[in-house]
Amino acid sequence: MDPSSEHLPTTEAAVTALRALAVHHAREIEVTHDIGADQTSRRSAAGVGVVTDPDGSLPHEAHVTFGGTPRVDVRLYPEDDALVTVEGVECHDIPRDDVPAFVCSVLEGLAHVTARSFPPGYRLVVPLPGDRAHKEYLPGVLLSPWLSSRIR
Repeated sequence: MDPSSEHLPTTEAAVTALRALAVHHAREIEVTHDIGADQTSRRSAAGVGVVTDPDGSLPHEAHVTFGGTPRVDVRLYPEDDALVTVEGVECHDIPRDDVPAFVCSVLEGLAHVTARSFPPGYRLVVPLPGDRAHKEYLPGVLLSPWLSSRIR
């Protein structure tokens, strides 16, 4: 499955792509939706009872949880980005169009952890299309068994 060239104009399009990944990788998936400015996490200033954005649209946020190991959670925001959490490691500001490729890299075992001796530390490296990679710093105490097994 190659999710690398897909443009995802909406949160629902991203959820559909993630559902397809779950089927392809035989993983259970749980999806919850928050719709309306009064429900989405980044719209706390919307006011009481206000459900639409100033342009009249309904913001849509979704939270996707994949079953199995590694633990992967995705929070898709209406602003075209996402928070992807892999084994407790939060990867912020992932563009919505990159989310399926990011999750696919993790589920297919392409994601790995690099270790550095000085200064000591670890980084989760998730390859993305176009010779790009997302890198996230990991404190050594946060290494789960899955992350520890991916050290290079």
